[in-house]
Amino acid sequence: MTDGTPPIFERLKTSCAADWERYTRHDFVRQLAAGTLPEKSFRHYLIQDYLFLIHFARAWALAAFKADDLAEIRGAAAALSGIVYVEMDLHVKFCADWGLAEADMASAPEAMETTAYTRYVFERGMAGDLLDLHVALAPCIVGYG
Repeated sequence: MTDGTPPIFERLKTSCAADWERYTRHDFVRQLAAGTLPEKSFRHYLIQDYLFLIHFARAWALAAFKADDLAEIRGAAAALSGIVYVEMDLHVKFCADWGLAEADMASAPEAMETTAYTRYVFERGMAGDLLDLHVALAPCIVGYG
């Protein structure tokens, strides 16, 4: 039963609606959805997403370390396992269909944006508690979810 107050996420989105719109509806997303994104841009995205997913897995490993109890460790371990054994395999197979070899993606340089976000996540996760880490991960989790 609720008191009619919107959930916290909805309130947060409403409080920064213009920022949320820019984050979720920018040209890259629109072009990707419409199938008009240049192939070079899409390939770059696939490579950066591979590199990001590796850091994303590390962040969930950090979440297990930061966890306060076994239930939180299990939750982080499940997320980590899903990334490492499911998401990464799907991504590598999808990239292979685009002619991108895993070894080439693994040795590709990180784009500034990838480095900036993932290092921010690690910094917040190392300096703060599990909630800080989850908040730093939220743009990815919510934006992709």
